[in-house]
Amino acid sequence: MQDFTNIRALIIDMDGVLWHGDQAQAGMGDFFKTLRELKLPFILATNNAGITAEQYVTKLANMGVTVALKEILTSGMATALYLSERYNPKETRVFVIGGIGARQPLLDLGFSLTGLYETEPDRRPHLVVCGIDREISWDKLATATLNLSAGAHFIGTNGDVSLPTERGLTHGNGAILAALTAATGVKPMIIGKPEPIIYRQALSALNVDPAYTIAIGDRLDTDILGAVRTGIRSLMVLSGVSTEQDVAAADFGPNWIVPDIRDVTKMLRNSAA
Repeated sequence: MQDFTNIRALIIDMDGVLWHGDQAQAGMGDFFKTLRELKLPFILATNNAGITAEQYVTKLANMGVTVALKEILTSGMATALYLSERYNPKETRVFVIGGIGARQPLLDLGFSLTGLYETEPDRRPHLVVCGIDREISWDKLATATLNLSAGAHFIGTNGDVSLPTERGLTHGNGAILAALTAATGVKPMIIGKPEPIIYRQALSALNVDPAYTIAIGDRLDTDILGAVRTGIRSLMVLSGVSTEQDVAAADFGPNWIVPDIRDVTKMLRNSAA
C-alpha cells in the first residue's frame, strides 16, 4: 500500500464502517476522538436516506460520539440540494417513496410533496424520488408506477441493492428502484455514490483541496467507485459489504484496504506522528 500521508480531510461512510444497524463497530469512539485531536475535518456522507441529519446526530450521541449537523450529508440531503439547483422548488411537485430522511430535505428547500394516487393533471408530480423505505407498500409502488408512466422524472437517492444490518445483508434502495424500472421501463438518475454528486457536495462543504481528501467506505461498487470517479483517494474497510476478492476481480480499487475502523485510527495517528 502507498504511504498514508497528506491528509487534511475525510469523507466517511457510516453503514458498514461505523456500525451495523444499531451496533457500533469496535473502536468507533476512539476513531472520532482521534479525528478531533488531530483537528481533521470530516463529512459523514451516507447513501442511506432513511433518516435525517438530526436523527444521525442523535444516533451517534447514543453511541457516545458528538458530531455537528454540518458534518453529516445523507443522499436524501444531496438529492434535495441537487434538485433545488435544477428545478424551482415552488413550482415543482414531488412524489416520494422513502422515510423522513428523503422527505424532510425536500420540504426544507420548498418542494411540494404529493400523496398516494394524486395523479390528476393539476396534481401530478413532476418528479418521483425514491429512497430506502422501511414501510414500502403496494400503494406507494403503484403510485410511483403511475406517475413515472405519465412522464415524471425518476430520481434515486442511491442505488445500493443491499444494506448491512446487525442481522446481515438485507435489500437496499436499489432493489426498490429495480422493481419500478421493471414495471415502467424508466431508469432512475442516481444522486448517491458511486455517482460523484454527493462527494462533490461534501468536498464543497469541507472546502479542502481534493488532493488532500480521503474517502472511507466499505462498498467497492459505491464508496470506492464514487471516489475514483470524483478523483480522490480512498480507503476500504472489510467490516461491511465488499471483500478483498471483490477488489481483485475489479478493474478499479481503493488506495488502501484495512480490516476495520480501528486500523484507520492507527494509520491516522502514525501519519501525524
